[in-house]
Amino acid sequence: MGLGSLVVFLIIGALAGWLAGLLVKGGGFGLLGNIVVGVVGAVISGFLLPSLGFGVGGGFFWSVIHATIGAVILLVILRIIRTGS
Repeated sequence: MGLGSLVVFLIIGALAGWLAGLLVKGGGFGLLGNIVVGVVGAVISGFLLPSLGFGVGGGFFWSVIHATIGAVILLVILRIIRTGS
């Protein structure tokens, strides 16, 4: 992975984490937290969505949407775990 790809990867993660924070919790988690949530969300949706038969197009926009869906799933699961304890 080149430096340019890594920068785009981090930008997508940050945007997806920020959007998921807005949708689920009402705010972001700071730059590093947004990146982590977005990247983990992208991994989750990368495994989950194709196995459910859903696919998204290519490109920057769809990559952000894809990662945001996974990040929202991650945050909802974390919220359930926190409130269940």
